[in-house]
Amino acid sequence: MSSSLTTDAAHSGRSDWRLILLLGALAACGPISIDMYLPSLPAITQAFQVSASAAQVTLTSFMIGFSLGMLLYGPLSDAYGRRPVLLGGVVLYVLASLACALAFSVGELVTVRFIQALGAGAASVLARAIVRDTHAPHQAAKVLSLLAIVTSCGPLLAPLIGGQLLLLGSWRLVFAVLTGYGLICCLAIIYRVRETWPLEKRAKSALRSSFNAYRHMLVDPVVWGHTLCGGMAFAGMFAYITATPFVYINYFQVAPQHYGFLFGLNILGIMGGNFINTRMVHRIGTIRMISSAATVGSVASLAVGLVCLTGWGGLAAVVATLFLVVSVVGLLAADCTTDMMQRYPNNAGAAAALFGSTQFALGALSSLAVGALQDVSGSPRAMGMVVVFCGVASYAARTVIVRSHHLPARV
Repeated sequence: MSSSLTTDAAHSGRSDWRLILLLGALAACGPISIDMYLPSLPAITQAFQVSASAAQVTLTSFMIGFSLGMLLYGPLSDAYGRRPVLLGGVVLYVLASLACALAFSVGELVTVRFIQALGAGAASVLARAIVRDTHAPHQAAKVLSLLAIVTSCGPLLAPLIGGQLLLLGSWRLVFAVLTGYGLICCLAIIYRVRETWPLEKRAKSALRSSFNAYRHMLVDPVVWGHTLCGGMAFAGMFAYITATPFVYINYFQVAPQHYGFLFGLNILGIMGGNFINTRMVHRIGTIRMISSAATVGSVASLAVGLVCLTGWGGLAAVVATLFLVVSVVGLLAADCTTDMMQRYPNNAGAAAALFGSTQFALGALSSLAVGALQDVSGSPRAMGMVVVFCGVASYAARTVIVRSHHLPARV
């Protein structure tokens, strides 16, 4: 097989590690852009003389842009092909990352973070669609879990790198590094990514039908179950992502350079959950895996709430219970996305986009909720309340999936 991404994998049905590594690196644009600058949030509040909640809006704006971008890229790629849409999105990401590094007010940073996210959304949604293009349906869940493991390496290292960059310069250096990463991704797309969505399956006239696919999906209870089950689990994780730079660094007095180590524990949990999925999903199926993971996540979220509201166990208890909540997020994303794309095979890009967009929209709402509920001491109480709500909602959506999965797709 060529080292370039080709359609040969579609005929063999075997996962190609070179393909997975490449797509994982591209899909990491979004997570890295979130996680690398987390240790810088307290520094940004000081640099612009704004409150913690104002600095957190830069995170929320990224989530909103990411969500909207994904909704656009799915149907566009179904109609025009994966490669040109992917390249256009990453070019936009590079330009916006540079603008972030040059921002001179928190309002300006909020705006360019939104544009940066619009570009980053292309890599995330199209990596999943390309997996669906190049692998048989029964292998897609396993390959998406492998892809998630590779992608998780970025968020695992990003906070550590971001913390160390603060020793070398200001928070602007973080965005300079992200600009360089985006340029590398552009080169990878130009020289290594070939088209995987054949001409006979797309046409310019198909653009309207691609967007119309959303209408069909949004009246499908199975789709609602998947998007909310995986999306609310992600929202719970994002409550943790939004709150912990201040909870760990300001409230528990963790050094910014050490924040990445605590953050990395949860990324290892995500990687572990996805590894379990690669071993188990072909044996028991996506629905049983989703059911089990959502149950574990909801119970763990209740434990997080108890620890955060009572203060029992201190920092160690907060870290340990959050580990369980976060560990199931990647597994749920892989299996929920796979089942949605298999349910709508002719609109796999739109299905992946809808799931991803819902994830990040709910993440943005979670971020806003944490900011609104945060007290002046920066305690973990606000995070705990939001995580509990998200865990319970994810479990309720899991029930919808289990009860209605036998219904046919409405197309």
